[in-house]
Amino acid sequence: MGKDFGRPPLAEENKARVEQRLKEITDGNGVRETLTVEWRTQPLYVEVIDMPVDALYYNPGTHRIRAQRSHDPERDKLLDEEPWAPRSQDYLHYLLQMLPADPSKRDSDFDDLQESLRGYRQNEPGLITRDGILVNGNTRRAALKNLGVANIRVGVLPESCTWDDINAVELSLQLRPDQRRVYSYINRLLAMEEQHLMGRTLADVAREFRIRSSTCEQDLWILSCLRDLIERSNDGAAQLRLLDFEQHQEKLRELYRRYAKESAVSKDNAEVLKETRLAAIVLGFSKTDVRLIEPDFRDRYLDKKLPVTMKTEDEAPAAVAIPGLNRTMKSAAPKVAQAKALTDTVLKAKAVERAEDGLLTERSKAAADTFGAARAAVEKALEPAGKDARVRKRKQAAQDRITDACQDIEQCITDLALAKASGSLDEEAFDEAVLSLRETLTKLAVATQRSIKAPGDGVSWLRESARQEGM
Repeated sequence: MGKDFGRPPLAEENKARVEQRLKEITDGNGVRETLTVEWRTQPLYVEVIDMPVDALYYNPGTHRIRAQRSHDPERDKLLDEEPWAPRSQDYLHYLLQMLPADPSKRDSDFDDLQESLRGYRQNEPGLITRDGILVNGNTRRAALKNLGVANIRVGVLPESCTWDDINAVELSLQLRPDQRRVYSYINRLLAMEEQHLMGRTLADVAREFRIRSSTCEQDLWILSCLRDLIERSNDGAAQLRLLDFEQHQEKLRELYRRYAKESAVSKDNAEVLKETRLAAIVLGFSKTDVRLIEPDFRDRYLDKKLPVTMKTEDEAPAAVAIPGLNRTMKSAAPKVAQAKALTDTVLKAKAVERAEDGLLTERSKAAADTFGAARAAVEKALEPAGKDARVRKRKQAAQDRITDACQDIEQCITDLALAKASGSLDEEAFDEAVLSLRETLTKLAVATQRSIKAPGDGVSWLRESARQEGM
């Protein structure tokens, strides 16, 4: 269920103004503008009216800046306690203009929207409740307010609108593919989680967000994992926030896929992989660098590079949190506890650095030293890991190409059957292609004689086939 923020101070005044303007439209003879919204699973046409920009309220529950609210904890708390207070509304106005990944910086997309409104005015109407709460168009209202525009065009929802309706309608509108400013990555995850917590199945949530159920499961796992990281980053005085992970979308999705694959083989190796990659992500390494980290990365490369202060002796089995299941399991290997300890160290150092940005205190200096030492160690370990990965790739290139070619031939078999059924096969061109295949296989047989000293069954068959062709 969505949170009920109650009614704003000017609710009755706005309601009277809305009813008056709707009546004027009904009584008039001009062209009436309507807006289509999804209302309780059915399409609904709502009337569009003009409303004073300054009379409306930003929606304190909007998903657009849900994660960014933690940028200023004091104002975030006030927003929960007094959502309609001027200071709270000013905070929402500020966040709507700022970069989702870093609310201390201006968002160029907002500036583009503001310039578009300056030159062409408003193309699409917003959407409000009869109390004057913006369900859609919060960002447009912020831009129009900055420009000093007096009125904003808005559709009006039915009088029976509840806070659950507000959340559902906002979500349906923002997930339309033609929206100018889509939700940021973390805010999208939060919106998905909210829908799931309301009792909707993964399949229903996935359908709402126009993604596969497996992708929905992946994204909820990532959010659960991030919440765990945030809790572990707390050193008693500083803590990371969800928005601190805004720019790591692809790295986190790759982590999930690799973790799921490794879990099918070894739970402990999967946990070591997850923890080591998470540490690298927090340390700010690129996607290609993080991809080099496999379950043996710490044993083979990292341990010898870590400072003594970051190494832990073999410990008793640790309790490992399982994202999404709200329970823990005992790890059978001390290496999981060691990997987790390093991640915790990096998380706490990052939290202190962020909280004391620019402050020259002993605490911030110690955190910076710890963070720098961890990053330097991982960077040094990535160098030999990268070299080994390139060697493995060269070693595997030949067989990978044959595997790809086999997949293409398998597809060719299917295409051949379809072409026969439709009578569209060019038999002469196909015959020429098969002759090219025979010539290529003959060349491959010759190459194996130069490269492979002890041929197995496959290479022996290839050589024999080529010999029979008169090689």
